[in-house]
Amino acid sequence: MPSEDLRFFDPFAKILRHGKGLPHWEQPGATYFVTFRLADAVPVELRAKWEEERAIWLRVNRKPWSAEVEREYHQRFSQQFDQWLDAGHGACVLRDAKCRECVVATLGHSHDRQYWLHAWVVMPNHGHVLFSLHPEASLEGEIGAWKSVSARRINRLLGRSGALWQEDYFDRLIRDEDHLANCVRYIRRNPDKAHLREGEYACFESEFATEMTKE
Repeated sequence: MPSEDLRFFDPFAKILRHGKGLPHWEQPGATYFVTFRLADAVPVELRAKWEEERAIWLRVNRKPWSAEVEREYHQRFSQQFDQWLDAGHGACVLRDAKCRECVVATLGHSHDRQYWLHAWVVMPNHGHVLFSLHPEASLEGEIGAWKSVSARRINRLLGRSGALWQEDYFDRLIRDEDHLANCVRYIRRNPDKAHLREGEYACFESEFATEMTKE
């Protein structure tokens, strides 16, 4: 995807809002950083306290946010959740290469048609994806497809049934090229930050993502 075709968050354009739990903001053809996780990736008691504190903060700090308020949100809530994910709670079925490949294949299926992948990493109990949506595609629809298709494949592989992924997901509308580059670096460094060994994760960067983050 040529850099001139990238679309970032436009605070003056119409915003589609959806999601019963986490608030999801969407603009046609925009670029997103998304995190989705396995159902057992964060212990229930930790998540309950986090959700309570987050709900109080959100009542005081209504969107749209300034860059400073958004930074505070991610420092207080996103970073904490990422630390719990990287701690490796739960069964971590994606540590198995065959299970990971189910997610990797699903992500790649509609690349260049419904969305353009810039970078991603599949960790033992969660995944991060940086991508731009096709203007006609739906954020909720594409992430729902990733989760449902990969869950069927992994459950079949493991001979199990039931919910594999946490129902909701985290998403951020990318503001500009600097924000995009920071997300690429985060994805690139995530396995080292979580002290993973080769063979416990899978990652990808497009040529564009690598080029834009060169020092």
